[in-house]
Amino acid sequence: MTTTLITGANKGLGFETARRLVAAGHTVYVGSRDAGRGRRAAERLGARAVPLDVTDDDSVAAAARAVEADGGLDVLVNNAGVQVEMGDGHVVGAPDVTADMMRRTFETNVFGMVRVLHAFLPLLRRSGAPVVVNVSSGLASLSRMTDPAAIGYAYPGVAYPASKAAVNMVTVQYAKAFPRMRINAVEPGFTRTDLNGNTGHQTVGQGAEIIVRMALTGPDGPTGGYFDAEGALGW
Repeated sequence: MTTTLITGANKGLGFETARRLVAAGHTVYVGSRDAGRGRRAAERLGARAVPLDVTDDDSVAAAARAVEADGGLDVLVNNAGVQVEMGDGHVVGAPDVTADMMRRTFETNVFGMVRVLHAFLPLLRRSGAPVVVNVSSGLASLSRMTDPAAIGYAYPGVAYPASKAAVNMVTVQYAKAFPRMRINAVEPGFTRTDLNGNTGHQTVGQGAEIIVRMALTGPDGPTGGYFDAEGALGW
């Protein structure tokens, strides 16, 4: 039985990913900062709930102990994320972005991801086929963001794209450090979730497609890559 932990899984892409992996036969832990919401989501899914605030050392450590006590971990999906530069229906761009916005964004999207990776690495290293999926964004692609013809080029935000570009670099470096693991970054696409005020044009089912696909990657699958539903993306 494959055991999977998904951070930020009580709603949106995390919830849909959990639903599909439960259907695929995984034992899924629904990581949620709000314990009550996580428990209710897990009950709906037939999954297990684990309180998990990726910005809190003690919370992450407690979650790692709980998962270890239950038997270990094979797949980690780092899905929890924030977009603090969204406000009043518009995105805060370079003229108005502040260091505090950057700090709050990186605290969850980058430092939180590394915090979870660090805590769960001992469990993953004991797995026969460890997999890590880091949820990134197409806005993290420097090649896209510097191409006037590319989707996302006109996006003015700074904090969110910068944090996801950091997620990509973390992915590359961890993949090199742990060649036995399959560690990849994924771009779900512009999906209707609370993260973007439900303005996305995709359903969560469409957005979760690449997350689920990479979570099901076998030991011969790719690692150190950056993918969307159509294939590999340019960094």
